[in-house]
Amino acid sequence: MKKMNQVLALAGVVAALGLGAGQAAAQGRGNFDPEQARQRMMDNYKDRLEVTSDAEWKIIEERITKVVTAQRETRVGGRGFGGPGGRRGGGGPDGAPPESGTRTNRGGMFGPAQNAEADALQKALEAKASSEELKGKLGKLRESLKEKEAALAKAQDELRKVLSVRREATAVMMGLLK
Repeated sequence: MKKMNQVLALAGVVAALGLGAGQAAAQGRGNFDPEQARQRMMDNYKDRLEVTSDAEWKIIEERITKVVTAQRETRVGGRGFGGPGGRRGGGGPDGAPPESGTRTNRGGMFGPAQNAEADALQKALEAKASSEELKGKLGKLRESLKEKEAALAKAQDELRKVLSVRREATAVMMGLLK
């Protein structure tokens, strides 16, 4: 009987801790500030690139921002947080599940950027469109992605121009440059 009471007490403690952690995680999601996240990311880049001059950082930061934005715009569907075109977890901004077939967080800072061609292809897939229609939408998406990848390459070249070899190597290791 004593052993059973100990097991039940331990189970109660574990359950209480689990509920508290779940509530803390839910509160943390509600307080997410994209600007703070962006600033932390930029501070990390500045530290890792070992930039000490504010004037120099202003130039580098502007170019990093262009690269990060261009990288996000080249992503389609499931390569961002939250899987295929959506948000990880429960759904809508109020925590309610999204309506069937809807997609959330398409333009978020960390997820894929809004892409009209990708959205059109997704809708065609959901509507079980013909192979011909899918082929046409896929071609338009690929053309759009080529343009976005060219913009990314240009932004990366502009960043590379203001970096020393050491900083360039660091930027490659951080995924900013190829």
